[in-house]
Amino acid sequence: MATRTKLASVPTKAANTRAAILERAVDLASTEGLEGLTIGRLASELEMSKSGLFAHFGSKQELQLATIEAAALRFTAEVIAPAQVEQEGEARLRAYCGGYVDFLEREVFDGGCFWAAVAAEFDDRPGVVQEAVRAGVLAWLGELERQAAVTRAEGAADVAFEIYSLGLGANACSRLLGDGGAFDRARAALERSLARHSEAS
Repeated sequence: MATRTKLASVPTKAANTRAAILERAVDLASTEGLEGLTIGRLASELEMSKSGLFAHFGSKQELQLATIEAAALRFTAEVIAPAQVEQEGEARLRAYCGGYVDFLEREVFDGGCFWAAVAAEFDDRPGVVQEAVRAGVLAWLGELERQAAVTRAEGAADVAFEIYSLGLGANACSRLLGDGGAFDRARAALERSLARHSEAS
């Protein structure tokens, strides 16, 4: 029995170690970019051996892709999942808006919006990493558009675009310009946008 317990704990320990590595990798990437992620840098940050960390990620690209996935999971847990308790349509769309702006304001990623950082880094770099970043952004825009369509809002794609753009703008004004009122203005602008599209439907 003791042997079975010991063997069963090995995958769990490996999974926990991998999760801890990615937790740090996501925050580093949000401040220094995905290209700034290296096996050596993370090994030093986490006080691990390079060989030990390499065992979890066989290449820099694999590390980058896993980091994007981890960032998506964090965003889902913080923004998407809490809004799922609301009815589809206007209530859920408003919950998404509130959760999105709160998420950015709380700086859940060390460097602010992870997606803004890596999108700017990889927008002109074709390849599998760019595709993974694009997929993450499109998934968010697609869900916003879907909820806007449920409300029968006129121009559901425009609603999604405005929500995404206002979040990015508030993030940039807060972090780059030190604008302490950026997120409150974003909330007010989102409310006006939702009301305008709702009235037009």
